[in-house]
Amino acid sequence: MKIHVERDLCIGAASCIAVAPDVYELDDENKAIIKNPKGADDQTLLDSAKACPTQAIIVLDDNGNQVYPEKK
Repeated sequence: MKIHVERDLCIGAASCIAVAPDVYELDDENKAIIKNPKGADDQTLLDSAKACPTQAIIVLDDNGNQVYPEKK
């Protein structure tokens, strides 16, 4: 899986860090950034995205298809 943080949606709640502290950190603007995309297994990456209150973390499968959040 691949992950991407939509900075415009991120509010710095840090729930992603609580779930996957080896993957994310907050930058100097208090926005989540990916420090190590391989820092957790696929399920933990998905769980970290689901923990985000604004759905700022986009999860893609290995083929580039969006897994989370579900497209409407």
